[in-house]
Amino acid sequence: MLSSQQTAYADVCDDTNYSWRAKSYMNQAVAAGIPAITTGGIYPGVSNVMAAELVRTAKSESKGAPERLRFFYYTAGSGGAGPTILSTSFLLLGEEVVAYNKGEKIKMKPYSGMLNIDFGKGIGKRDVFLLNLPEVRSAHEFLGVPSVSARFGTAPFFWNWGMTAMTNLLPADFLRDRSKVNRLVELFDPLVRAVDGIAGERVSMRVDLECSDGRKTVGIFSHRKLSISVGIATAAFALAVLEGSTQPGVWFPEEKESQLKQGKFFSVGLHKEQSIL
Repeated sequence: MLSSQQTAYADVCDDTNYSWRAKSYMNQAVAAGIPAITTGGIYPGVSNVMAAELVRTAKSESKGAPERLRFFYYTAGSGGAGPTILSTSFLLLGEEVVAYNKGEKIKMKPYSGMLNIDFGKGIGKRDVFLLNLPEVRSAHEFLGVPSVSARFGTAPFFWNWGMTAMTNLLPADFLRDRSKVNRLVELFDPLVRAVDGIAGERVSMRVDLECSDGRKTVGIFSHRKLSISVGIATAAFALAVLEGSTQPGVWFPEEKESQLKQGKFFSVGLHKEQSIL
């Protein structure tokens, strides 16, 4: 794929299987001298980089080892993405959630395990639910954290109720069928767009790290517009590839060879006063 095209590559996928298929081209990309980044969006993407920074800082400042990493995400409505995020969310409801507990891989029901998380100024406390996201496995493997999970929530609150109901009422096979999901999205899209006009498109990511010595650190990023945040995040990863910062191979964002730093995300176009990090 990469070597035959001789083209640098970056994607914004949030599908675990696809991201690891991309990773399987590692040796070919190295041999061809091609740099590539997978899951290079905002979450996953910038959230992975936030996690890597928390782990790096903890290892340099803490006497304990990183033990537990948790990703929490919130987007108001569809975040202005309309059918795209709706389709992705519905498809994820058909996947068992993979998480890690003390090094052991565990599987759980999608959109379960609700927690009420404080996303700070401008967002406040929001309910979030378990989803199967690729940063869980990649952070577990490449950052070496034994316990990792990811949760997502939206607003208004009845969208969360709807997602829970779909998980409980619709067969998993239905939710894994892209054509059926797309028809469902077409049905809901007018209502989603109407609600988006009221809910807005705020986005927030919170990453929590706990260490064996009791040290706890938190990273939070929030913005008024998901669309702007995603565009800048994607541009930052593309710039890392184009500038030659990314080494040949296929990398997840938290791997040091991808060479995206938090500062790059801001320097591309976000002002720190627009966010909490």
